[in-house]
Amino acid sequence: MIIEKLARFADELSNILDFIALDNPRLALQFQQDLLLQIDKIPQNPLSFRQSNLFDDKNIRELIFKGYIIIFKIQANNIVVLGIFSTNIWEH
Repeated sequence: MIIEKLARFADELSNILDFIALDNPRLALQFQQDLLLQIDKIPQNPLSFRQSNLFDDKNIRELIFKGYIIIFKIQANNIVVLGIFSTNIWEH
């Protein structure tokens, strides 16, 4: 399976990395590397991730990573990474 990352995901990740880098640029780089490694593992067993409760679609799943939710969609021959957001938005 091929992993496709939408521009929206890239923009959201860039914003997160910029924020982390304000305090610790090395930590931002490590966060990015670790996250991308986790995303690369999705095709091994995409159905093992929980179904997103934000969508009424069994093919839209969530990867939880260090306080962030990464939304992705399982398609016939690929995984589409739709976006990333902090779990902290639910606390407001």
